[in-house]
Parts: sequence; structure tokens; C-alpha cells
Amino acid sequence: MTKVISLGGSIVAPEGPDAAFIKAFRDLVIDYLEAGPERRLIFVVGGGGPARAWQKAYREVLGAEALDPDADWIGIMATRLNAQLIKACLGHLCPQEVVTDPTAVELFLGRVMVAAGWKPGWSTDYDAVLLAERFDAKEVLNLSNIAKVYTADPRLDPAAKPIDSISWADFRAIVGEEWTPGKNLPFDPVATKKAAALGLKVTCAAGRDLDNLKAILAGQAFVGTTIGPA
Repeated sequence: MTKVISLGGSIVAPEGPDAAFIKAFRDLVIDYLEAGPERRLIFVVGGGGPARAWQKAYREVLGAEALDPDADWIGIMATRLNAQLIKACLGHLCPQEVVTDPTAVELFLGRVMVAAGWKPGWSTDYDAVLLAERFDAKEVLNLSNIAKVYTADPRLDPAAKPIDSISWADFRAIVGEEWTPGKNLPFDPVATKKAAALGLKVTCAAGRDLDNLKAILAGQAFVGTTIGPA
């Protein structure tokens, strides 16, 4: 049984790496895997604060001359650094190298696979969807710094309301069709289109709430938003 988790960089490295959180997260992962020999996890790690900081610097230097593909590559490099940290912390559970091309990986060695950004044009959410397709997972768990998806950005719209479940069509109306490097969305538009086509279920939840994460992994009641098939 393989579960794919898009692990937002904002929870691994809000500004820099959060060692206390990573240790607690590692302990949770070990406990989960020890409860069943058939259990395997795929983590696709985002860039977080470092990605946004380096992209911001790039845009400040070049201004209107800044190019989205270059900003994307800067973010991708941050995802790879964060992913290498998670892989190293999981030790023997993750014996293979960090995956940087989700279309090229053939084997799943060990109990955990860790992946990072691939190439410009989308976020690590899309890479997570591709790995779910490759390893026949029916669901992607998207862990970020938000507890639920809202009808609009609650920081900008005080009338925004939290959503418990939503169809892919309605969700696409919220996130749109275009990917912008560094844009803060609950699930990126390119990943959304692919996940909808595959009929995947995506669960969005707050990644730093480890008790809630335990409930999700155990199939118990949880706080979050389910997108796609019921």
C-alpha cells in the first residue's frame, strides 16, 4: 500500500529548516511504517521559504527582465536541498537517491521514496500526481501551511469560507489554469488538471498538525479538504 504525500516546503523550511518539526515528523513516519510491512510512503518535497526568498532576490535584481523559467529553476533547487535533508533524516528507510524526474523512476526501493522538483512549468504537486500514477496510488495527501481550502484567499477576502469537500471542476474554478513560480495555491493548476484527468482524490491538510496527520493516515476523522471523487 503506497501513499503519496506532497510535503510543502513551508512546513519543512518556513524560513530555514525546522529541525524540531522534522524530527517529530520522522518519528511519526517510523511509527506508521512499523505498523504494517506493506506500507510505503512517497514524499515530494517543496521549496518553502528558501525558494521564495531566492526567487524574490532574483526578481529584485532583474525587475521586468526576470523570466519565469529561471525563477522556477531557483525554486526547484530549493526543493532538492529540502528533499535531500528529508532523505538523509530517514536513513535506511530511503536507500535510493532523491527522485528528480518522476517519469524516469522504475523501481521503488526500501520503504520511503523522496522526490523533489523536476523542471519549470509546475510545482512539486504535479510531480506528486505523476508518481501517484506511476505507482498506482489513488490519492495524494497535500500537506501545507493551510488547514483547509477556502472559496477564496482568506488573507484577501474576509468573506472566504472553508471547504470540506469539492469537485475537481469547482476547484479548478478557484485555482485557475496558469502556474506562476512562487504562487501560493492549495494545489497547483497543472497538477489539478492532471489529477482530475486521472480521477485521483487529493486531501489538503495542515502539515504541521501531526495529530491530524496521524488521523488521516489511520483513516479516521480529520480536519482538511477533500478534492475530487468522494
